[in-house]
Amino acid sequence: MKQFSTLLTDLTDGILLITINREDKLNALNKTVISELDEVIDELYKDPEIKGAIITGKGPKAFVAGADITEFKGLNEEGGKALARRGHEVFNKIEMSPKPIIAAVNGFALGGGCELAMACHLRIASENAKFGQPEVKLGIIPGYGGTQRLTQLIGKGKALELLMTADTIDAVCAEKLGLVNDVVQTVELLEISRAMISKITSMAPIAIAEVIQSVYAHFKDGIDGFDTETELFGKCVATADFVEGTNAFLEKRKANFKGQ
Repeated sequence: MKQFSTLLTDLTDGILLITINREDKLNALNKTVISELDEVIDELYKDPEIKGAIITGKGPKAFVAGADITEFKGLNEEGGKALARRGHEVFNKIEMSPKPIIAAVNGFALGGGCELAMACHLRIASENAKFGQPEVKLGIIPGYGGTQRLTQLIGKGKALELLMTADTIDAVCAEKLGLVNDVVQTVELLEISRAMISKITSMAPIAIAEVIQSVYAHFKDGIDGFDTETELFGKCVATADFVEGTNAFLEKRKANFKGQ
């Protein structure tokens, strides 16, 4: 995999660790980070050696503390729309990845950082993690999907409260609201995230991809999620992995899935 200027990557045992590497800027998202995230997620889609990914931030203070506000200066309406569309494009690609992606949230996940975490399939937070969408303090709203994904995860009432007050919540509160799946000790964050992604990637990869597609069908306009589930269930039944999985169950052995 190529070297990036704002990301560190490490592929071990099929799990790609993506670390946003702007520690001196609290890993703030700028155009380069967004572009390089786009590139690395493309690699995840295409590379058969990559089974899943973890996204985290460099250092102990921040996952991603927000967008790089220096890039906001001089933006006009059309420039703002273009910036948001680009973020949506990349974060939607993360959300719809057929391979599982976990956000290992270490420290601040504010603004674009919270939006990035929410675009991942699961979120595991360190005990010092903080979450928030403080954009109204700047006279704007979230632009990378925050108004939509926060509402999906925690419900309309609480989402509106956090979006309009710009309040920051801690990891325990985030877990209670359903924003994160688990809260762990900081020193165990990557270890537990790796264990979770490894457990998921030990399952049938086609089935995992179709679970992701079926769940997100619920949120798509004009799409019947039940119909999608029916179609994708039928697709899974036609795979060699289904034959292997059922045979392994009946023979009381571990399945050897091939992704076929």
